[in-house]
Amino acid sequence: MGPVVLKTQACDNGAGIPTRVLGSTGERVSIIGFGGWDLGYIDEKLAIRMMHEGVDEGITFFDNAWEYNRGNSEVVVGKAIDQGKYRNKIFLMTKVCARDYKGAKRQIEDSLRRLKTDHIDLLLHHSIQYEGDKERIIDPDNGALKAVIEAKKEGKLKYIGFSGHRDPEIHLGMLNHSYDWDAVLMPLNIMDAHYNSFQNKVLPLVNERNMAALGMKSLVGGFDRISSRIKVSPQLCRHYSLSLPLSTLICGNQSLEELRSDIAIARNFKPLTEDKISELLDKSEKAGKSGKPEMYKDPASFYGCSYHSKVLNG
Repeated sequence: MGPVVLKTQACDNGAGIPTRVLGSTGERVSIIGFGGWDLGYIDEKLAIRMMHEGVDEGITFFDNAWEYNRGNSEVVVGKAIDQGKYRNKIFLMTKVCARDYKGAKRQIEDSLRRLKTDHIDLLLHHSIQYEGDKERIIDPDNGALKAVIEAKKEGKLKYIGFSGHRDPEIHLGMLNHSYDWDAVLMPLNIMDAHYNSFQNKVLPLVNERNMAALGMKSLVGGFDRISSRIKVSPQLCRHYSLSLPLSTLICGNQSLEELRSDIAIARNFKPLTEDKISELLDKSEKAGKSGKPEMYKDPASFYGCSYHSKVLNG
């Protein structure tokens, strides 16, 4: 299958960073977003400074998850957005890890408390990639989806979706469920295109159904890791992912330098041509087709959800 190229138009949000529509929700979000894991890993003062600068420069999308850094990521983001009315300037996403009703209900309350907010804009079921995940989540009596739908009815969240790193077929299984998801988060990068590809198998269906496609792992694990495997800069890798038909690309940053690099990419963004995309795919084919660079796709790995790893392994 050939490259899936961005066809939708973006609008400036007034701060210089383009925005795109979030699927069928009608919401507009910045084309890049903060990755929540990194914000709870780095120095707290630096993280808060980065978030404030990012929002002032036009980043509106914030990613997180209940389990990131044992909850510290949500705590730090909560502190940052509680200052200066930043909560009203952002679109806030987090994720629940529990597959059961009681666990998901408790985690939603934990996230609301940590994030210092009365509602979450988008809540995802996190790391849907293990055997039986779909069945546990959608169980009508004891599944996590029941708790999430209840929270939506109570006004504690607006939109519902799911994420996963490992297997496009598991994503397709979730998409074949009768629930009409608002958003789907998946790895989208120049390595993914060659091995067990979300870009080729999942992204077209998400777009066809007018759901919000959310991208992650554009650098396959970090600013240095991608350049060590192929002669393509991290900036060009970001550019590649942003040229795909997605609503926003979640970017992990651990320094002001990295943040400002991503802001510059977003501010000056123009989609790559199909010829340029094909050229980048040719460069990455040899490294990508083995699947080794994308360790999160390894079936033996519990990458992406340490909480669920503990549940499965006792």
